[in-house]
Amino acid sequence: MMILKVILIAIAAMLGFSSADIVVYTSAGYKLTLVNDDINFQQDTRQRCIDTFFATMPAMCNRFNNAACSRDVRVTIDPKYDAVAYASGNSIVISAAWLRNNPQDTDVMTHECMHIVQSYPGGAPGWLVEGIADYARWKFGRNNLAANWRLPDFDRNQHYTNAYRVTARFLVWCEQRYPNIVNQLDGALRSKTYTNNSWNLFSGGRSVDQLWLDYSISPHI
Repeated sequence: MMILKVILIAIAAMLGFSSADIVVYTSAGYKLTLVNDDINFQQDTRQRCIDTFFATMPAMCNRFNNAACSRDVRVTIDPKYDAVAYASGNSIVISAAWLRNNPQDTDVMTHECMHIVQSYPGGAPGWLVEGIADYARWKFGRNNLAANWRLPDFDRNQHYTNAYRVTARFLVWCEQRYPNIVNQLDGALRSKTYTNNSWNLFSGGRSVDQLWLDYSISPHI
């Protein structure tokens, strides 16, 4: 894949850190602006982040939100951010310390890019939003194995509202039995038509609690 690069050197006094660079990458109608505020950001980790964006963002847009998906994303590697990562609007912030300590975990980019793809208008249950984002990481991620990231085994102490990987695994199980259910749930959340009854509509009459009971009895995927 050919990526056109335009490198802009940022002025430290203007941006408020000692050394930084802004790099703009474009390919096939997608644009990634990478703002690196970490002078110790490793080149191989950086390249994996870039490759991950251009591999996963188009795939997720095409599947979930092709008509309105943003193709212009800004990612900041931030030494001052002490959690993992977050997405807001068309921007993503990733902790420099997290990537330094977990250099293979570049599919954190996939998860956060999925939040941009989701572009839900508000009011969506957080557990399902995060579950779909981790489902997308499982489905489209490029480096999960190297990062030791996987869906958890089923445990009877879990609940579908646990979010993230627990909900993602449940969604994988549901999709294997109701092949379009993840797309339908995603569409309902984006159109603000999602209700608890959506599960019944998309599974032929099974409520989310009934589906979870079925899952708990036979959770293999």
